[in-house]
Amino acid sequence: MQFENILIVEDQDIANLSLRITLEHLQLPRPLHSYHTGHAISLLTKAASEQRPYDLLVTDLYFEDEGTAKQLPDGMELIRKAKILQPDLKVLVFSAESKIVMIRRLYEELGIDGYVRKSRGDAKHLEEALEQLAQNRRYYPREYRSLAAQENKHDFTDRDKAIVRLLNEGYSQKEIADWLELNEMPPFGLSSVEKRLKLMRLAMNFSKNQQLIGFCKDLGMI
Repeated sequence: MQFENILIVEDQDIANLSLRITLEHLQLPRPLHSYHTGHAISLLTKAASEQRPYDLLVTDLYFEDEGTAKQLPDGMELIRKAKILQPDLKVLVFSAESKIVMIRRLYEELGIDGYVRKSRGDAKHLEEALEQLAQNRRYYPREYRSLAAQENKHDFTDRDKAIVRLLNEGYSQKEIADWLELNEMPPFGLSSVEKRLKLMRLAMNFSKNQQLIGFCKDLGMI
């Protein structure tokens, strides 16, 4: 697949420069730039009505308030509306957002095709992402792939998530055992909670419960 019609929605000049250099290096067509979400939707709507839709949307998640009624709340709302206008539109998010739970939402709820975090050396990752998207493949950032692979080491049940959540809220393991019994989530008993926590730590190669809590937070489990 060759991208012919590209729209970049980004209000930071340095990010726009990085994107332009990357596209030029890949010998992709010169993109159209928009600094505002409301303007971007107008461009997408116009292009679709004129039967020359965009092949690729590259957008940030966060924008400075332009103070107009037409401005959308954020890049996520832009993606939602763009996907309604053009369901097959390829979407690459280029943002400083680093929370894995937010990045996961972009893939699972909005159906984006790739995510690149703004950082030192991001031009290399932009190139990799664009090459993957051109081959109709999704691109996942390295940190996301690493956490996803780690998550697959253990199948977290609802009971597991409840145990870790309660531990994070300050419950003792004895109190967690009592809570499980009260909420009819067997097996009950302190030893059962201790064994389950140990099993989860071993599966994830963690030595402390705090590591387990941090991991589950990163993935939005608790």
